Amino acid sequence: MKKQNIYRLTVAGMLVALEVILAFTPLGYLKVGLLSITFMTVPIIIGSITSGVSIGAILGLTFGITSFLQCFGMDAFGTTLFQLKPAATFVMCVVTRTLMGLLCGLIYKGLEKTRLPQAVSAGVAAFSAPFLNTVFFMATLIGFFWNTEYIQSTADTLSAGGSVFKFLIALVGINGVVEWIACTVIGAAIAVPVARAIKKVK
Repeated sequence: MKKQNIYRLTVAGMLVALEVILAFTPLGYLKVGLLSITFMTVPIIIGSITSGVSIGAILGLTFGITSFLQCFGMDAFGTTLFQLKPAATFVMCVVTRTLMGLLCGLIYKGLEKTRLPQAVSAGVAAFSAPFLNTVFFMATLIGFFWNTEYIQSTADTLSAGGSVFKFLIALVGINGVVEWIACTVIGAAIAVPVARAIKKVK
């Protein structure tokens, strides 16, 4: 058991380092228009499945902090939002990502207690990370910033007018679906064999 814990902590440490590398290199974000397709949820998926709920939350927090740092001149969209509402931007970047990592871990832990095959449980948990990331981000973006001149102007640019639904479709659209699928497949494909390998350690 002690060796398993050491392996889990080692994996977690490597994933935190990977999260930081992804955040500040082109590897983590594929820029598409105003928003980005991000692979930042992949380490969170792997950590949640292989190392538990708390590690998922820590990785989510790491994602959130690095995302928030992007708002200091590294990302035009985030920088503008921070200038408008700093506290709301912190919640949107950090709090929601931490919650997402926590929930990803809890979902896998809950499914692990069922009779579902591990691959299925891992797949559902893996999907929850990018999906919840999108849901939380868009919910806070709309909740905190919808009535700002900047977002209204952005909505007009996207031909969304005053429609929240059209705005969501325009921003998420096919990009969000591609992100969900890619992160789910990559995350689960890596996490399952790593989790099995850790369980074999005595």
